[in-house]
Amino acid sequence: MNTGKTRFIVYTAIIAGIYASLTISMAPVSYGAIQMRIPEILTLLAFVNPQFAPGLVLGCFIANLFSPFGIIDVIVGTFATALAVYSMRYAKNMWIASLMPTIANGVIVGLEIALIAQLPIIQTMLYVALGEFIVVTVVGVPVFKTLSKKIMQHTDAHFS
Repeated sequence: MNTGKTRFIVYTAIIAGIYASLTISMAPVSYGAIQMRIPEILTLLAFVNPQFAPGLVLGCFIANLFSPFGIIDVIVGTFATALAVYSMRYAKNMWIASLMPTIANGVIVGLEIALIAQLPIIQTMLYVALGEFIVVTVVGVPVFKTLSKKIMQHTDAHFS
């Protein structure tokens, strides 16, 4: 058995499950023109390791199956997340990487929601982008940086 392939499948399933279950359980704030999709913090995993991207895309796909915007959100919303997480590998640092979901979801999902719900396009794009920015950049980056330091301290203390 190929342990690398097995590990990849397990990580993909765990990340997808966490992303989807958190998004669905927080449904009132996970969908809509004004959204704070807390599991979007996990998109930073794609910057840490691009192999985590498929789990994020799969999790988004599953979560969007429960979207009030239907199959269009499954396709369009999942595409926006895929674009964001796969583009993160080109970012020079986590702060820049954290802007990828803000831009992709702000433009693509904002446009989608505005057209479906007949809302003002620019305003809806800005609301979606603002939610992403708060969750991923303002909250997510400091959380990831703090956790990384703690993991490294624990690992260094444990193995030294």
